[in-house]
Amino acid sequence: MKFLKNIFFLLPVLYLCSCATASKSYSPSKKYSRQQLQEDYSLLRNILEKKHPSLYWYTSKDSMDMYFNRYYAEIKDSMSEQQFGWKIIAPLTDKIHCGHTSFGMSKAYNNWVADKRFSSFPLFMKFWNDTMVVTNNLNRRDSILKRGTIVRSVNGMNSAALKDTLFGYMTEDGDANNVNYIRLSSNFPYYHRNVIGLSKNYNITYLDSTNTERAVSIPVFEQKKDSTQRQKQNPPVNRDKRESNKKRLLDLRSLAVDTVNNTAIITLNTFSTGRLRKFYRQTFRYIRKAGISNVVLDLRSNGGGRINLSTLLTKYVSRKPFKVADTSFAVAKSLRPYTRYVKNGFINNLGLFFLTKKNDDGHYHFGHWERKLYKPKKKNHFGGDLYVLINGSTFSASAIFCNAVKGQPGISLLGEEAGGGWYGNNGILIPDIILPNTHLKVRLPLFRLVQYNHVAKDGRGVVPDIYVGTDYRALLKGVDKKMQVVMEMIRENNKRAPASGNIK
Repeated sequence: MKFLKNIFFLLPVLYLCSCATASKSYSPSKKYSRQQLQEDYSLLRNILEKKHPSLYWYTSKDSMDMYFNRYYAEIKDSMSEQQFGWKIIAPLTDKIHCGHTSFGMSKAYNNWVADKRFSSFPLFMKFWNDTMVVTNNLNRRDSILKRGTIVRSVNGMNSAALKDTLFGYMTEDGDANNVNYIRLSSNFPYYHRNVIGLSKNYNITYLDSTNTERAVSIPVFEQKKDSTQRQKQNPPVNRDKRESNKKRLLDLRSLAVDTVNNTAIITLNTFSTGRLRKFYRQTFRYIRKAGISNVVLDLRSNGGGRINLSTLLTKYVSRKPFKVADTSFAVAKSLRPYTRYVKNGFINNLGLFFLTKKNDDGHYHFGHWERKLYKPKKKNHFGGDLYVLINGSTFSASAIFCNAVKGQPGISLLGEEAGGGWYGNNGILIPDIILPNTHLKVRLPLFRLVQYNHVAKDGRGVVPDIYVGTDYRALLKGVDKKMQVVMEMIRENNKRAPASGNIK
Protein backbone atom coordinates (compact mmCIF):
# COMPACT_ATOMS: atom_id res chain seq x y z
CA MET A 1 0.00 0.00 0.00
CA LYS A 2 2.92 2.33 0.73
CA PHE A 3 4.13 1.79 -2.84
CA LEU A 4 0.71 2.78 -4.20
CA LYS A 5 0.66 5.94 -2.08
CA ASN A 6 4.08 6.88 -3.40
CA ILE A 7 2.84 6.50 -6.97
CA PHE A 8 -0.19 8.63 -6.21
CA PHE A 9 1.78 11.49 -4.67
CA LEU A 10 4.48 11.38 -7.35
CA LEU A 11 1.97 12.27 -10.07
CA PRO A 12 2.05 16.08 -9.66
CA VAL A 13 5.85 16.05 -9.40
CA LEU A 14 6.28 14.00 -12.55
CA TYR A 15 3.68 16.17 -14.27
CA LEU A 16 5.82 19.24 -13.71
CA CYS A 17 9.05 17.50 -14.68
CA SER A 18 7.61 16.32 -17.99
CA CYS A 19 6.50 19.74 -19.22
CA ALA A 20 8.19 20.60 -22.51
CA THR A 21 9.92 23.92 -22.98
CA ALA A 22 7.74 26.31 -24.96
CA SER A 23 9.11 27.77 -28.15
CA LYS A 24 10.25 31.38 -27.92
CA SER A 25 9.05 31.87 -31.48
CA TYR A 26 5.41 31.10 -30.62
CA SER A 27 2.89 33.08 -32.63
CA PRO A 28 -0.75 33.19 -31.41
CA SER A 29 -1.90 34.10 -34.91
CA LYS A 30 -0.63 30.84 -36.39
CA LYS A 31 -3.44 29.05 -38.18
CA TYR A 32 -3.89 25.29 -38.19
CA SER A 33 -5.38 23.66 -41.25
CA ARG A 34 -8.85 22.23 -41.24
CA GLN A 35 -7.36 18.74 -41.48
CA GLN A 36 -5.12 19.30 -38.44
CA LEU A 37 -8.05 20.59 -36.38
CA GLN A 38 -10.22 17.68 -37.44
CA GLU A 39 -7.47 15.25 -36.44
CA ASP A 40 -7.19 16.81 -32.98
CA TYR A 41 -10.96 16.87 -32.58
CA SER A 42 -11.45 13.25 -33.67
CA LEU A 43 -8.69 12.10 -31.32
CA LEU A 44 -10.30 13.98 -28.42
CA ARG A 45 -13.66 12.42 -29.19
CA ASN A 46 -12.18 8.91 -29.26
CA ILE A 47 -10.40 9.38 -25.93
CA LEU A 48 -13.47 10.83 -24.22
CA GLU A 49 -15.75 8.10 -25.56
CA LYS A 50 -13.44 5.30 -24.42
CA LYS A 51 -11.85 6.64 -21.22
CA HIS A 52 -14.15 9.23 -19.62
CA PRO A 53 -16.08 7.58 -16.75
CA SER A 54 -19.18 9.77 -16.99
CA LEU A 55 -19.49 11.07 -20.53
CA TYR A 56 -23.21 10.27 -20.55
CA TRP A 57 -23.94 10.96 -16.86
CA TYR A 58 -25.93 14.15 -17.46
CA THR A 59 -26.14 14.13 -21.26
CA SER A 60 -27.51 11.10 -23.11
CA LYS A 61 -25.38 9.31 -25.69
CA ASP A 62 -27.69 10.43 -28.50
CA SER A 63 -27.31 14.05 -27.41
CA MET A 64 -23.53 13.80 -26.98
CA ASP A 65 -23.23 12.23 -30.44
CA MET A 66 -25.22 15.17 -31.79
CA TYR A 67 -22.90 17.66 -30.06
CA PHE A 68 -19.79 15.83 -31.25
CA ASN A 69 -21.07 15.96 -34.84
CA ARG A 70 -22.22 19.58 -34.55
CA TYR A 71 -18.89 20.98 -33.43
CA TYR A 72 -16.97 18.82 -35.88
CA ALA A 73 -19.07 20.39 -38.64
CA GLU A 74 -18.15 23.85 -37.26
CA ILE A 75 -14.53 23.23 -38.31
CA LYS A 76 -14.98 24.69 -41.78
CA ASP A 77 -11.64 26.42 -42.26
CA SER A 78 -8.27 26.96 -40.61
CA MET A 79 -8.24 28.41 -37.09
CA SER A 80 -5.77 29.70 -34.55
CA GLU A 81 -5.27 27.82 -31.30
CA GLN A 82 -7.40 30.35 -29.44
CA GLN A 83 -10.23 30.19 -31.98
CA PHE A 84 -10.27 26.40 -31.93
CA GLY A 85 -10.20 26.31 -28.14
CA TRP A 86 -12.94 28.82 -27.46
CA LYS A 87 -15.24 28.26 -30.43
CA ILE A 88 -15.06 24.45 -30.62
CA ILE A 89 -13.54 22.77 -27.55
CA ALA A 90 -15.00 25.01 -24.82
CA PRO A 91 -18.68 24.59 -25.81
CA LEU A 92 -18.12 20.86 -26.41
CA THR A 93 -16.70 20.21 -22.94
CA ASP A 94 -19.53 22.23 -21.38
CA LYS A 95 -22.07 19.72 -22.76
CA ILE A 96 -20.52 16.92 -20.68
CA HIS A 97 -21.49 18.72 -17.44
CA CYS A 98 -18.35 17.57 -15.65
CA GLY A 99 -16.52 20.29 -13.77
CA HIS A 100 -13.22 18.42 -14.08
CA THR A 101 -13.43 18.12 -17.89
CA SER A 102 -12.30 21.52 -19.10
CA PHE A 103 -10.00 22.83 -21.78
CA GLY A 104 -6.85 24.92 -21.42
CA MET A 105 -4.54 26.69 -23.80
CA SER A 106 -1.17 25.17 -24.71
CA LYS A 107 1.89 25.71 -22.55
CA ALA A 108 3.46 27.75 -25.36
CA TYR A 109 0.45 30.07 -25.41
CA ASN A 110 0.43 30.45 -21.63
CA ASN A 111 4.12 31.34 -21.65
CA TRP A 112 3.58 33.85 -24.43
CA VAL A 113 0.60 35.51 -22.75
CA ALA A 114 2.19 35.73 -19.29
CA ASP A 115 3.57 39.28 -19.65
CA LYS A 116 1.08 40.61 -22.20
CA ARG A 117 -1.61 43.26 -21.69
CA PHE A 118 -4.73 43.20 -23.83
CA SER A 119 -7.54 45.54 -24.74
CA SER A 120 -10.53 44.77 -22.58
CA PHE A 121 -14.16 45.34 -21.81
CA PRO A 122 -13.68 47.87 -19.00
CA LEU A 123 -16.22 46.73 -16.40
CA PHE A 124 -15.82 44.02 -13.79
CA MET A 125 -19.26 42.99 -12.60
CA LYS A 126 -20.79 40.87 -9.87
CA PHE A 127 -23.38 38.41 -11.23
CA TRP A 128 -26.17 36.75 -9.27
CA ASN A 129 -29.55 35.51 -10.46
CA ASP A 130 -30.36 37.94 -13.31
CA THR A 131 -28.51 40.89 -11.80
CA MET A 132 -25.15 42.40 -12.66
CA VAL A 133 -23.50 45.19 -10.69
CA VAL A 134 -20.27 47.07 -11.39
CA THR A 135 -17.51 46.16 -8.93
CA ASN A 136 -14.61 47.86 -10.74
CA ASN A 137 -14.14 50.11 -13.75
CA LEU A 138 -10.79 50.06 -15.55
CA ASN A 139 -11.57 53.52 -16.92
CA ARG A 140 -10.75 55.35 -13.67
CA ARG A 141 -12.07 58.67 -14.90
CA ASP A 142 -15.54 57.33 -15.61
CA SER A 143 -17.82 59.14 -13.13
CA ILE A 144 -20.99 57.36 -14.26
CA LEU A 145 -20.40 53.62 -14.08
CA LYS A 146 -19.03 53.47 -10.56
CA ARG A 147 -18.91 50.59 -8.10
CA GLY A 148 -22.46 49.57 -7.21
CA THR A 149 -24.08 50.67 -10.49
CA ILE A 150 -26.69 48.18 -11.67
CA VAL A 151 -26.13 47.39 -15.35
CA ARG A 152 -29.13 46.33 -17.42
CA SER A 153 -27.48 45.44 -20.72
CA VAL A 154 -24.23 45.41 -22.71
CA ASN A 155 -24.58 45.94 -26.46
CA GLY A 156 -28.23 44.94 -26.26
CA MET A 157 -27.67 41.77 -24.22
CA ASN A 158 -29.25 41.82 -20.78
CA SER A 159 -27.82 39.97 -17.81
CA ALA A 160 -29.84 36.81 -18.50
CA ALA A 161 -28.69 36.68 -22.14
CA LEU A 162 -25.06 37.32 -21.19
CA LYS A 163 -25.16 34.71 -18.47
CA ASP A 164 -26.80 32.06 -20.66
CA THR A 165 -24.38 32.70 -23.52
CA LEU A 166 -21.19 32.65 -21.43
CA PHE A 167 -22.30 29.69 -19.31
CA GLY A 168 -22.38 27.68 -22.54
CA TYR A 169 -18.57 27.86 -22.61
CA MET A 170 -17.93 27.09 -18.93
CA THR A 171 -17.93 23.67 -17.28
CA GLU A 172 -19.80 22.62 -14.15
CA ASP A 173 -20.85 19.49 -12.26
CA GLY A 174 -24.33 18.55 -13.47
CA ASP A 175 -26.37 21.74 -13.39
CA ALA A 176 -24.55 23.31 -10.44
CA ASN A 177 -23.86 26.60 -12.20
CA ASN A 178 -23.17 28.56 -9.01
CA VAL A 179 -19.46 28.17 -9.72
CA ASN A 180 -19.92 29.93 -13.07
CA TYR A 181 -21.56 32.94 -11.41
CA ILE A 182 -18.38 33.29 -9.38
CA ARG A 183 -16.16 32.86 -12.43
CA LEU A 184 -18.04 35.61 -14.26
CA SER A 185 -17.95 37.83 -11.19
CA SER A 186 -14.19 37.44 -10.80
CA ASN A 187 -13.27 38.11 -14.45
CA PHE A 188 -16.17 39.04 -16.70
CA PRO A 189 -13.89 40.91 -19.20
CA TYR A 190 -11.88 37.71 -19.81
CA TYR A 191 -14.89 35.57 -20.70
CA HIS A 192 -16.59 38.35 -22.64
CA ARG A 193 -13.47 38.92 -24.77
CA ASN A 194 -12.87 35.24 -25.55
CA VAL A 195 -16.48 34.24 -26.22
CA ILE A 196 -18.18 37.36 -27.60
CA GLY A 197 -15.18 39.38 -28.71
CA LEU A 198 -14.04 42.98 -28.40
CA SER A 199 -15.89 46.06 -29.60
CA LYS A 200 -14.53 49.53 -30.19
CA ASN A 201 -17.38 50.89 -28.08
CA TYR A 202 -19.94 49.34 -25.76
CA ASN A 203 -23.52 50.54 -25.40
CA ILE A 204 -24.44 50.22 -21.73
CA THR A 205 -27.87 50.65 -20.14
CA TYR A 206 -27.84 51.15 -16.38
CA LEU A 207 -29.85 52.49 -13.45
CA ASP A 208 -28.87 55.90 -12.13
CA SER A 209 -29.16 57.08 -8.50
CA THR A 210 -32.88 57.73 -8.98
CA ASN A 211 -33.43 54.18 -10.28
CA THR A 212 -34.05 55.56 -13.78
CA GLU A 213 -32.73 53.59 -16.73
CA ARG A 214 -30.09 55.48 -18.70
CA ALA A 215 -27.82 54.70 -21.64
CA VAL A 216 -24.17 55.50 -22.22
CA SER A 217 -21.49 54.49 -24.72
CA ILE A 218 -18.07 53.64 -23.32
CA PRO A 219 -14.83 52.85 -25.18
CA VAL A 220 -12.87 49.64 -24.97
CA PHE A 221 -10.13 49.85 -22.36
CA GLU A 222 -6.73 50.14 -24.03
CA GLN A 223 -3.55 49.35 -22.12
CA LYS A 224 -0.99 52.13 -22.32
CA LYS A 225 1.95 51.19 -24.48
CA ASP A 226 4.50 51.96 -21.79
CA SER A 227 2.76 50.07 -18.97
CA THR A 228 4.82 46.92 -19.48
CA GLN A 229 8.01 48.98 -19.71
CA ARG A 230 7.25 50.74 -16.42
CA GLN A 231 6.79 47.37 -14.78
CA LYS A 232 10.23 46.29 -15.98
CA GLN A 233 11.78 49.52 -14.67
CA ASN A 234 10.16 49.03 -11.27
CA PRO A 235 10.61 45.35 -10.40
CA PRO A 236 8.90 44.01 -7.26
CA VAL A 237 10.83 44.39 -4.04
CA ASN A 238 12.53 41.18 -2.92
CA ARG A 239 11.17 39.89 0.37
CA ASP A 240 12.73 37.63 2.91
CA LYS A 241 12.15 34.04 1.81
CA ARG A 242 10.73 33.05 5.18
CA GLU A 243 8.33 35.99 5.09
CA SER A 244 7.20 35.04 1.57
CA ASN A 245 6.66 31.40 2.55
CA LYS A 246 4.67 32.47 5.61
CA LYS A 247 2.44 34.72 3.51
CA ARG A 248 1.96 31.96 0.95
CA LEU A 249 0.85 29.55 3.66
CA LEU A 250 -1.52 32.13 5.13
CA ASP A 251 -3.06 32.59 1.69
CA LEU A 252 -3.74 28.84 1.61
CA ARG A 253 -4.99 28.36 5.18
CA SER A 254 -5.28 30.45 8.31
CA LEU A 255 -6.69 30.53 11.84
CA ALA A 256 -8.19 33.58 13.54
CA VAL A 257 -9.66 33.61 17.06
CA ASP A 258 -12.51 35.78 18.31
CA THR A 259 -12.06 35.55 22.07
CA VAL A 260 -15.14 37.67 22.76
CA ASN A 261 -17.42 35.16 21.04
CA ASN A 262 -15.31 32.10 21.92
CA THR A 263 -14.97 31.36 18.20
CA ALA A 264 -12.20 30.09 15.93
CA ILE A 265 -12.37 31.01 12.25
CA ILE A 266 -10.55 28.53 10.01
CA THR A 267 -10.06 29.51 6.38
CA LEU A 268 -9.09 26.67 4.03
CA ASN A 269 -8.60 27.66 0.40
CA THR A 270 -7.30 24.29 -0.81
CA PHE A 271 -6.94 20.62 -0.01
CA SER A 272 -3.86 20.33 -2.23
CA THR A 273 -1.00 21.91 -0.32
CA GLY A 274 -0.13 24.15 2.60
CA ARG A 275 1.22 21.62 5.13
CA LEU A 276 -2.35 20.85 6.08
CA ARG A 277 -1.67 17.84 8.28
CA LYS A 278 0.45 19.96 10.61
CA PHE A 279 -2.03 22.83 10.37
CA TYR A 280 -4.96 20.58 11.36
CA ARG A 281 -3.02 19.10 14.25
CA GLN A 282 -1.91 22.45 15.67
CA THR A 283 -5.26 24.14 15.06
CA PHE A 284 -7.49 21.57 16.73
CA ARG A 285 -5.05 21.11 19.59
CA TYR A 286 -5.22 24.86 20.22
CA ILE A 287 -9.03 24.85 19.99
CA ARG A 288 -9.23 22.05 22.55
CA LYS A 289 -6.81 23.63 24.99
CA ALA A 290 -8.45 27.06 24.68
CA GLY A 291 -11.89 25.55 25.29
CA ILE A 292 -13.31 27.10 22.13
CA SER A 293 -16.87 25.94 21.52
CA ASN A 294 -17.61 27.55 18.10
CA VAL A 295 -15.72 27.02 14.87
CA VAL A 296 -16.40 28.75 11.56
CA LEU A 297 -14.87 26.81 8.66
CA ASP A 298 -14.65 28.93 5.51
CA LEU A 299 -14.53 26.78 2.35
CA ARG A 300 -15.79 29.45 -0.04
CA SER A 301 -12.55 29.55 -2.04
CA ASN A 302 -11.70 25.87 -1.72
CA GLY A 303 -11.70 24.24 -5.14
CA GLY A 304 -10.69 20.85 -3.77
CA GLY A 305 -7.50 18.84 -3.98
CA ARG A 306 -6.46 15.62 -2.28
CA ILE A 307 -9.27 13.47 -0.97
CA ASN A 308 -7.10 12.16 1.86
CA LEU A 309 -6.61 15.71 3.21
CA SER A 310 -10.33 16.40 2.97
CA THR A 311 -10.98 13.11 4.76
CA LEU A 312 -8.50 13.94 7.52
CA LEU A 313 -10.32 17.20 8.23
CA THR A 314 -13.62 15.30 8.36
CA LYS A 315 -12.17 12.99 11.03
CA TYR A 316 -11.46 16.00 13.26
CA VAL A 317 -15.08 17.22 13.22
CA SER A 318 -17.38 14.33 12.27
CA ARG A 319 -19.72 13.02 14.94
CA LYS A 320 -19.96 9.57 13.40
CA PRO A 321 -17.99 7.10 11.23
CA PHE A 322 -18.13 7.78 7.50
CA LYS A 323 -16.94 6.62 4.10
CA VAL A 324 -15.78 8.67 1.15
CA ALA A 325 -17.71 6.93 -1.62
CA ASP A 326 -20.46 4.46 -2.30
CA THR A 327 -18.90 3.88 -5.72
CA SER A 328 -15.54 4.76 -7.22
CA PHE A 329 -14.54 3.33 -10.59
CA ALA A 330 -12.77 3.83 -13.91
CA VAL A 331 -14.09 2.47 -17.20
CA ALA A 332 -10.71 1.21 -18.42
CA LYS A 333 -7.66 -0.47 -16.90
CA SER A 334 -5.27 1.74 -18.86
CA LEU A 335 -5.13 4.67 -21.27
CA ARG A 336 -3.92 2.50 -24.14
CA PRO A 337 -3.83 3.09 -27.09
CA TYR A 338 -3.86 6.81 -26.26
CA THR A 339 -1.18 6.85 -23.57
CA ARG A 340 1.20 9.08 -25.54
CA TYR A 341 -1.46 11.78 -25.87
CA VAL A 342 -2.04 12.01 -22.11
CA LYS A 343 0.26 13.89 -19.76
CA ASN A 344 2.17 11.38 -17.65
CA GLY A 345 0.20 8.63 -19.35
CA PHE A 346 2.58 5.89 -18.22
CA ILE A 347 2.34 6.92 -14.56
CA ASN A 348 -1.45 7.13 -14.77
CA ASN A 349 -1.49 3.66 -16.30
CA LEU A 350 0.43 2.41 -13.28
CA GLY A 351 -2.13 4.04 -11.01
CA LEU A 352 -5.02 2.43 -12.86
CA PHE A 353 -3.28 -0.94 -12.81
CA PHE A 354 -2.38 -1.01 -9.12
CA LEU A 355 -5.32 0.88 -7.63
CA THR A 356 -8.24 -0.81 -9.38
CA LYS A 357 -9.87 -4.19 -9.63
CA LYS A 358 -12.47 -5.26 -12.16
CA ASN A 359 -15.89 -5.96 -10.64
CA ASP A 360 -18.86 -7.87 -11.99
CA ASP A 361 -20.30 -4.63 -13.42
CA GLY A 362 -17.34 -4.50 -15.84
CA HIS A 363 -15.87 -1.38 -14.25
CA TYR A 364 -12.49 -1.04 -12.56
CA HIS A 365 -13.19 -0.07 -8.97
CA PHE A 366 -10.95 1.90 -6.62
CA GLY A 367 -12.11 -0.23 -3.72
CA HIS A 368 -10.22 1.66 -1.02
CA TRP A 369 -12.58 4.62 -1.15
CA GLU A 370 -15.62 2.32 -1.24
CA ARG A 371 -14.64 0.04 1.65
CA LYS A 372 -12.70 2.16 4.10
CA LEU A 373 -14.77 3.24 7.12
CA TYR A 374 -13.22 6.25 8.84
CA LYS A 375 -13.79 6.90 12.51
CA PRO A 376 -13.74 10.35 14.13
CA LYS A 377 -10.48 11.22 15.82
CA LYS A 378 -10.30 10.83 19.58
CA LYS A 379 -7.38 13.18 20.11
CA ASN A 380 -8.17 16.87 19.57
CA HIS A 381 -11.56 16.09 18.09
CA PHE A 382 -13.90 19.08 17.87
CA GLY A 383 -17.43 18.39 19.07
CA GLY A 384 -18.76 21.92 19.47
CA ASP A 385 -20.84 23.99 17.06
CA LEU A 386 -19.38 23.96 13.55
CA TYR A 387 -20.48 26.45 10.89
CA VAL A 388 -19.27 25.70 7.36
CA LEU A 389 -19.38 28.56 4.84
CA ILE A 390 -19.86 27.40 1.24
CA ASN A 391 -20.57 28.81 -2.22
CA GLY A 392 -20.05 27.97 -5.89
CA SER A 393 -16.28 27.73 -5.51
CA THR A 394 -16.68 24.94 -2.93
CA PHE A 395 -15.77 22.15 -5.29
CA SER A 396 -14.51 18.58 -5.66
CA ALA A 397 -12.91 17.36 -2.39
CA SER A 398 -14.59 20.26 -0.58
CA ALA A 399 -17.98 18.99 -1.74
CA ILE A 400 -17.05 15.51 -0.46
CA PHE A 401 -16.33 17.03 2.96
CA CYS A 402 -19.63 18.94 2.95
CA ASN A 403 -21.60 15.83 2.06
CA ALA A 404 -19.91 13.87 4.85
CA VAL A 405 -20.75 16.36 7.62
CA LYS A 406 -24.08 17.70 6.38
CA GLY A 407 -26.98 16.87 8.67
CA GLN A 408 -24.83 15.92 11.65
CA PRO A 409 -25.80 17.39 15.05
CA GLY A 410 -24.11 20.69 15.80
CA ILE A 411 -22.96 21.18 12.19
CA SER A 412 -24.53 23.76 9.86
CA LEU A 413 -23.72 24.61 6.25
CA LEU A 414 -24.33 28.27 5.40
CA GLY A 415 -24.10 30.29 2.22
CA GLU A 416 -24.91 29.26 -1.33
CA GLU A 417 -25.10 26.01 -3.25
CA ALA A 418 -21.67 24.45 -3.72
CA GLY A 419 -20.22 24.03 -7.19
CA GLY A 420 -19.24 20.44 -6.43
CA GLY A 421 -21.84 17.79 -7.30
CA TRP A 422 -23.84 16.54 -4.33
CA TYR A 423 -24.53 13.16 -5.91
CA GLY A 424 -20.93 12.77 -6.99
CA ASN A 425 -18.23 13.96 -9.35
CA ASN A 426 -15.33 12.75 -11.47
CA GLY A 427 -11.69 12.96 -10.51
CA ILE A 428 -9.10 11.27 -8.23
CA LEU A 429 -6.63 11.08 -11.16
CA ILE A 430 -7.06 13.97 -13.62
CA PRO A 431 -4.33 14.08 -16.28
CA ASP A 432 -4.35 16.38 -19.31
CA ILE A 433 -4.99 15.22 -22.85
CA ILE A 434 -2.50 17.08 -25.08
CA LEU A 435 -3.82 17.39 -28.62
CA PRO A 436 -0.88 16.70 -30.99
CA ASN A 437 -1.38 19.50 -33.51
CA THR A 438 -2.66 22.51 -31.55
CA HIS A 439 -1.29 21.31 -28.17
CA LEU A 440 -4.51 22.40 -26.49
CA LYS A 441 -5.13 20.65 -23.18
CA VAL A 442 -8.31 18.94 -22.04
CA ARG A 443 -8.53 17.58 -18.50
CA LEU A 444 -9.54 13.92 -18.32
CA PRO A 445 -10.86 12.63 -14.97
CA LEU A 446 -10.30 8.89 -14.81
CA PHE A 447 -12.69 7.95 -11.97
CA ARG A 448 -16.35 8.43 -11.22
CA LEU A 449 -16.96 8.95 -7.52
CA VAL A 450 -20.51 8.65 -6.16
CA GLN A 451 -20.79 10.20 -2.71
CA TYR A 452 -21.25 8.09 0.41
CA ASN A 453 -24.95 7.96 1.37
CA HIS A 454 -25.58 10.07 -1.72
CA VAL A 455 -28.71 12.01 -2.61
CA ALA A 456 -30.62 11.48 -5.85
CA LYS A 457 -28.82 12.45 -9.05
CA ASP A 458 -30.53 15.75 -9.79
CA GLY A 459 -27.53 17.74 -10.98
CA ARG A 460 -27.33 19.96 -7.91
CA GLY A 461 -24.36 20.93 -5.81
CA VAL A 462 -24.33 20.43 -2.05
CA VAL A 463 -27.00 22.79 -0.73
CA PRO A 464 -26.60 24.84 2.46
CA ASP A 465 -28.76 24.30 5.52
CA ILE A 466 -29.11 28.07 5.80
CA TYR A 467 -29.14 30.03 2.55
CA VAL A 468 -27.30 33.36 2.60
CA GLY A 469 -27.16 34.90 -0.85
CA THR A 470 -25.64 38.05 -2.28
CA ASP A 471 -26.82 41.22 -0.55
CA TYR A 472 -26.65 44.40 -2.63
CA ARG A 473 -26.18 46.75 0.32
CA ALA A 474 -23.45 44.55 1.80
CA LEU A 475 -21.76 44.49 -1.61
CA LEU A 476 -21.74 48.30 -1.71
CA LYS A 477 -20.19 48.52 1.74
CA GLY A 478 -17.71 45.71 1.16
CA VAL A 479 -19.24 43.70 4.02
CA ASP A 480 -18.94 39.90 4.16
CA LYS A 481 -22.64 39.15 4.58
CA LYS A 482 -22.22 35.41 5.09
CA MET A 483 -19.65 35.86 7.84
CA GLN A 484 -21.82 38.56 9.38
CA VAL A 485 -24.81 36.20 9.53
CA VAL A 486 -22.87 33.34 11.09
CA MET A 487 -21.32 35.58 13.75
CA GLU A 488 -24.78 36.92 14.65
CA MET A 489 -25.95 33.32 15.04
CA ILE A 490 -23.01 32.53 17.33
CA ARG A 491 -23.66 35.58 19.49
CA GLU A 492 -27.30 34.62 19.89
CA ASN A 493 -26.43 31.03 20.74
CA ASN A 494 -23.85 32.18 23.27
CA LYS A 495 -26.49 34.29 25.01
CA ARG A 496 -28.86 31.33 25.31
CA ALA A 497 -26.27 28.75 26.33
CA PRO A 498 -22.89 29.80 27.79
CA ALA A 499 -19.93 28.08 26.17
CA SER A 500 -19.19 24.70 27.69
CA GLY A 501 -16.06 23.91 25.69
CA ASN A 502 -15.42 20.87 23.54
CA ILE A 503 -12.97 18.79 25.59
CA LYS A 504 -12.86 15.18 24.48
